[in-house]
Amino acid sequence: MELRPVPSTGEMLPVIGCGTWRGFDVGDQPGQLPRRAQVLSTLIAANGCVVDSSPMYGTAEQVVGDALKASNSREMAFIATKVWTQGREQGIAQMERSMALLYTSHIELMQIHNLLDWRTHLRTLTEWKEAGRISYIGATHYAEEGHAALEEIMRTQPIDFVQFNYSVASRQAERRLLALATERGIAVIINLPFGGGRLLQTLHKRRLPEWAAQIGCTSWGQLMLKFVLSQPAVTCVIPGTSSPDHMSENAAAGWGVPPEPDFWKNRMNVFAV
Repeated sequence: MELRPVPSTGEMLPVIGCGTWRGFDVGDQPGQLPRRAQVLSTLIAANGCVVDSSPMYGTAEQVVGDALKASNSREMAFIATKVWTQGREQGIAQMERSMALLYTSHIELMQIHNLLDWRTHLRTLTEWKEAGRISYIGATHYAEEGHAALEEIMRTQPIDFVQFNYSVASRQAERRLLALATERGIAVIINLPFGGGRLLQTLHKRRLPEWAAQIGCTSWGQLMLKFVLSQPAVTCVIPGTSSPDHMSENAAAGWGVPPEPDFWKNRMNVFAV
């Protein structure tokens, strides 16, 4: 799998990871747990490592932690989770709980989820980074309405990562955020690379364009991931899935060199609905 550097340290990360929103909120469904564990083992077997979660995602952190512990693969994972609450003490308590659920004393990336009370949490995360409890600080949002606030933080605050939505169906990040991340030396994680999933469901009913084979794609999902990875500012993309087969398919999109952004100029019509 292709590796890209985290600008603030030079650490190399695989370009395909796994999001856990919705798909991993199955802690109360024991019969579903082996399948989620297989998703993570499939990611790691494909040389991926980034697993993104949040306290907002129900039991997802617990499911991830249990799966990594059972497979003895915690050290192979780059865990990215989030703080999502108001107030310093509440934030600390929530992050301590995340560490307990994930069976770890160190989190690779702690992010301020949807920018909630970000000034308060940023001070705490700076202290935790200096103390070695986390490696990186990030800020996230999932919708275009949060891009302006993300831009302000990227311009003014010492963060290592930013996470936002970007896909063939939602390209607003091209206006400023991607270029700004490069300018400021901030790693980029892309969420919702399938635009929420509805477009992908529609495209599955169509024949894949012949030119997809030129860039090593055998599915519409891979084509959409390659589109995202065509942006050199993108460090990692985290499609969510609860299917080991889909995880394997997604991971394959990280192999080979993605095309340049100009490759898509006269090909975007294939995604129109």
